[in-house]
Amino acid sequence: MSRKALLKYVATFVAIASLSANPVRVLAQVQGRPEAPPFDAARLTMQPPPPEGVAIRAGRLFDPKTGTNLINQVIVIKVDRITDVGPADRVKIPAGATVIDLSRATVLPGLIDRHVHLMQDPEPNEARALLIGQHYALADLYAGFTTLQDLNSPYTYATVELRDAINKGLIMGPRMQVTGPAVNPRGATAYASPSEITPFGLTSATQSWQNSENVNSPWLARAAVREHSHYGTDWIKIYETEDYQGSGYPNPYGAGAFMPDGKMINVPSLTLEENQAIVDEAHRRGLKVACHAYGGEGLRICLEAGVDMPIHVIVGVTGAPGLDDETIRLFKKPLADGTLRPVNQTIWDLAGPLEKADLKASGGKTTRLQLTELSFKRLVSAGVKQTFGSGAYTVGHGMQAYQFAIYVKWGMSPAQALQTATSVAAETLNYDLGNQVGYVEKGRFADIVAVSGDPLTDITEMERMKFVMKGGVVFRNELK
Repeated sequence: MSRKALLKYVATFVAIASLSANPVRVLAQVQGRPEAPPFDAARLTMQPPPPEGVAIRAGRLFDPKTGTNLINQVIVIKVDRITDVGPADRVKIPAGATVIDLSRATVLPGLIDRHVHLMQDPEPNEARALLIGQHYALADLYAGFTTLQDLNSPYTYATVELRDAINKGLIMGPRMQVTGPAVNPRGATAYASPSEITPFGLTSATQSWQNSENVNSPWLARAAVREHSHYGTDWIKIYETEDYQGSGYPNPYGAGAFMPDGKMINVPSLTLEENQAIVDEAHRRGLKVACHAYGGEGLRICLEAGVDMPIHVIVGVTGAPGLDDETIRLFKKPLADGTLRPVNQTIWDLAGPLEKADLKASGGKTTRLQLTELSFKRLVSAGVKQTFGSGAYTVGHGMQAYQFAIYVKWGMSPAQALQTATSVAAETLNYDLGNQVGYVEKGRFADIVAVSGDPLTDITEMERMKFVMKGGVVFRNELK
């Protein structure tokens, strides 16, 4: 079999195999977090645009700039780009163009999830990791997330290969920016020492890309960034806080982060000098930096070092629930390029089993999810922009849209919630991708989704995705 034929076969196989989880929120739930029932592979379509182009009649078109719906719009698409958009009485539909009637629906820009894990677990080989990664990426695409940011594949750089294969048209999937394995000196618990002298990160208990990259000095930290750059990542992710202290206490339930009195554990993983070296080397090479930091001194180091996107931010730099003035001050301090950084606070990954484990670890006093609600509200009121991020791994892919309703419950307007996954999420993507997605505008990629109702009046409509187009190709259309 030729290489071209083999690639086509694999792409077809993965397209079918990937549809084992339904990204429509129904049926089973874990601690209030949606799970996916079986998925019908026949529901996925791939309809490329004809040479004459495509015109979409949009009854309502969500405009992230104004946070309102534009009424009775027409979107003209040629190949993978939007060539015109505006009121139906102004925009001319080209002769021969295929017309998609969404005149009774709400049309939105393709959604962006800035925090997923497509290849979270160790696999016996890279091929399987790649297949599983595309499986999850397609579930996200079907749910309307046409752009993803993978923020850590601990055991593999295969997310780079997945991104490149999608960009080259070898296989289908969402647009991606990736970190590869995180730069991760962090541990979730104390580790058993090996029988033979072996550097940490290379023992059988800790062996992974993310643990084996020695960053125990500013110069070694720079070397780790260079390695990522050579292997083709777009971002660097750092784990800034550890979930245990001392001999590993408490962590009796498989989840750390809390003392029995409810105090959150945030042992810093890096020094300020190591972190500054990472940020400087990444920026020299055109990469951006994200940091996993729950709070405390690790969060302070993350913010003072100038990382581009802090993640989680569950308690303040002083450990205060609901954050503190110093945390807000550091967020408000412009980065070197004069911009203000956003925050990426996940919800999906903190709910369900992890929330249950947190309750046990904290003696029933609190959880990471409960504390995130407090910090979310403080950051939003302070004007810090939230980028949509789910933290989805394994069963979470395709289910992320349930977070929109939580954003609204926690104080955002429906329009603000939608902006987190469109315009705001696009702003700080690396390179020029942010100027190509996030809006339905002339010249941008034709990444377009639609729901039947109006999410500005019922945000849960986002959980019932009906139409998905990425780059002019229709992957889902239940509005015919």
